[in-house]
Amino acid sequence: YSMPGLLLCKGKPLDFVFIIDSSRSVRPSDYEKVKIFITNILAFLDVGPEATRVGLLQYGSVVQNEFSLNTYSSKADVERAVKAMDHLATGTMTGLAIQYTMETAFTEPEGARPADMHIPRIAMIITDGRPQDTVEEVAAKARQAGIQIFAIGVGRVDMNTLRVIGSEPHSEHVYLVANFSQIETLTSVFQSNLLMDLVFVIDGSKSLGPANFELVKQFVNGIVDSLDVSGTGTHVGLLQYSSKVRTEFILGQYTSGRDINRAVLRMQYMGRGSMTGAALRHMFEYSFSAKEGARPDIPRVSIVFTDGRSQDDVSKWATKAKDAGIMIYALGVGKAIEEELREIASEPDDKHLYYAEDFSNMGEITDKLKSQICKDMCKCENVMLFQRQVNEQLRRLTQNNILYSPVVVCIL
Repeated sequence: YSMPGLLLCKGKPLDFVFIIDSSRSVRPSDYEKVKIFITNILAFLDVGPEATRVGLLQYGSVVQNEFSLNTYSSKADVERAVKAMDHLATGTMTGLAIQYTMETAFTEPEGARPADMHIPRIAMIITDGRPQDTVEEVAAKARQAGIQIFAIGVGRVDMNTLRVIGSEPHSEHVYLVANFSQIETLTSVFQSNLLMDLVFVIDGSKSLGPANFELVKQFVNGIVDSLDVSGTGTHVGLLQYSSKVRTEFILGQYTSGRDINRAVLRMQYMGRGSMTGAALRHMFEYSFSAKEGARPDIPRVSIVFTDGRSQDDVSKWATKAKDAGIMIYALGVGKAIEEELREIASEPDDKHLYYAEDFSNMGEITDKLKSQICKDMCKCENVMLFQRQVNEQLRRLTQNNILYSPVVVCIL
């Protein structure tokens, strides 16, 4: 797993330990910024004894365990403990902190769940300086023990040090910001896939039948349950089509998964023709408009479901939507036509086209689709984050008539 994917896929529990550099080089004001960053990351974690457990240690010349994985059972309690932390202001024994994490923090007495449960073990190290001890060997042992390590460097941190600490691939686990004021920009990287505008385009034609339409509702709600639906997280809209296209609800109309689940269950089956092309046109022209709740600079995704041949052309409007940056997943069941599904789906087909012979096989492809959405949206959001940073920096430099390197955050 990569970190952004883990954060998106709600329902996947983690054992998550923060390792905070509390050395004297970290100024008091910067120390407070680290606390804010931790709180921002916590906002996107489902914290609880059966969900994600959170521990935190800080280190200077010694390691100080602030709280263990089994200390707190609610996000509010964790946040209060973070705010109450005191700055150590001593040395920088990073290797010692990693060793403590491996030998103590991720043990069952400290709240880590047994290895045979396959709960991902995540350690996030935030440091602003060179270690006063060796880190390469102990970091390698920690990774070999199954701990996924994210290394965040601030300021003049030695790049080689970050690389020997962080897990592979470094592009997903090693990050550098110029100063503590910019550490908040990394929040977008770690929350990446939580921010998404997703529109379902659902076939309600007569070939489906009322019983199978109820199964389609379950499919939609299964996808929704894997997302973090909220005002600041994922927004979901839904179209049903038959001979006509009907907007069931628009993006942002509902701000919780439970409300969307209810709206989906209330849908009335249309049960007539199959105008998939018209549905794609409506999705392209209206569903991702600002008027219907689409947000700027947020990845746009559509999941198109069909069970048979369309009575109109799908290629034109699918192409327009994809050219406009909308990522389309095509899901076909039964008599769905492979050629049509290929015209609808984004490339590559093996990641965006799914087919089941009948509705009894939908559960398996639903799981595959959820996993692929996680992976694709990580990449998409990371690129968008980088583009936004470059564009903003260039805008500022143009205003000041200054020529300077535009990259603020380096994703290594």
